[in-house]
Order: sequence, then structure tokens, then C-alpha cells
Amino acid sequence: MKKMFFYLFLACALIVTVSHDADAFPRRDAPASASSVLRVGATPVPHAELLNLVREDLAAQGITLRVIEFTDYVQPNMALISGDLEANFFQHIPYLNSNADWSSRLVSAFGVHVEPFGLYSTKFSRLADLPDGATIAIPNDPTNGGRALLLLQAHGLITLRAGVDLTATPRDITGNPKNFRFRELEAALLPRSLDDVDAATINGNYALEAGFNPVNDSLIIENAESPYVNIIVVRRGTEQDSRIVALRNVLLSQRVRDYINSSYNGGVVPVF
Repeated sequence: MKKMFFYLFLACALIVTVSHDADAFPRRDAPASASSVLRVGATPVPHAELLNLVREDLAAQGITLRVIEFTDYVQPNMALISGDLEANFFQHIPYLNSNADWSSRLVSAFGVHVEPFGLYSTKFSRLADLPDGATIAIPNDPTNGGRALLLLQAHGLITLRAGVDLTATPRDITGNPKNFRFRELEAALLPRSLDDVDAATINGNYALEAGFNPVNDSLIIENAESPYVNIIVVRRGTEQDSRIVALRNVLLSQRVRDYINSSYNGGVVPVF
């Protein structure tokens, strides 16, 4: 009789244990839930600012937005390729396409804004005041360097070889009536170079970070029709990830458009 009670107790214990363990492990046919975290790499201004603006909108949809800030134009793409990010926000398509490895693995999910590129100086307040032989700093990356030279050509400061495009370098200059000298620097360093050069062509985000008002402080600036739209970039094949779709919906909203128009004084122009 004692043995019977012992085996009955043991059986009950096993039933309870199996029932408890069954709750600890998902059923084989239960669908795996998608991650609710969205990691986006961005340069601080305006990209990280715009992302932080929509953080709560995504949280209301169950998505935790993590903004990882970068101060250069190379690491955000490397981090995205390696899987440390789900997206990044800092570049335009010509820059993405300047590297074959990037463009083969990464793709634009959608465009958000343009940051008009400008020429700045802390020594001269008018374009006409730039002296003969002035030193002008330009970005040293392929697309933004060419973009800077095309801007200078559009305002009659230099002439480039016929047919040259964004790949232009100072070696493509065929006309230079004021004998400007060009110094190629990393884009992030251009605002700080203004103490050492006569003028510098600066990307909109770095100009804003340095405290410039692109519309009021630049000697010359691209117009609002600039083709260099800043884009959300993702790994190829993930464009329809539900988190990316949600990000698109909240970034391309009237609230974000109004914020851009009221906050950046023309230094950032929405394209939606």
C-alpha cells in the first residue's frame, strides 16, 4: 500500500513538472515574434534630431528606437553591413553609390530631406571679397568633393573639364581666374578648418552643427532643387521590414515637415 501511494505521488509530481516546463518553452508551431528594437545610425544634426523627434511615435507602435550617433561618413555603412544597425540616416544616393561594396549590400528605403551645400568663410562676408590665390577647403570624399567643385563652377568661380560629373577633382579644373588653391579635408573637419583657410565648402549637417545658418551665413548655397536627398538606408532586402515601414510613416509626416521648416531656417529642406 505504501508503495502504491509513493508511485501515485511520483506520477503526480511528474505531471506538474511536465506542465510547468511546457509553459517555459514555446510550441514548435508558435510563430517567432519579430524584434521590437530598431537601431539607426545617424550623424547628430539634423538626422539624430529628427529620429529622436519620432521616438515616442514608434514606441506607441511597440517599437523601441535606438539612435546611435556617428561623426563620420564611413562607419555608419560599415555598422549597417555588419548587422550592428537596422538602418542609417546621414547620406545621399551619390555617396552610397560611390562605394561598390556599399551599393551592392545597401539600398535606399526612402528619402527625407535635402541639406543645401554651401561655401562659408569667417574672414570674408562677400563672395567678391575672396582674394586672388585664396585657399578653399573642400571635402575629400569622392562625391562631396565633386559636389563642391560643381557648386563653385555654377557660380562662375572655376571651370571644370567638359562632361565631368560628381567624380570631379581639382585636377579637372580647366579655368581658375582667381588662382584659388584647394585643400581636401575630411568633411567633418571643414568647419574647424575655417581658421586656417579663406573659405570652405561645407555639408549642411556639419554647417548646422557648427552654428551656421546656411541661408544667412553662406557666401553661396545650393538651391532647394538639389538632387542630393538624404535617405534612410537599409540592408538590401529589408526595405519592407515592418520597423522600417513604421519609421517611414512617422518620419514622412506633417509634424516632421513642420518641425524641419521651423527649426533649420532653410538649411534643411523636406522632400515630402
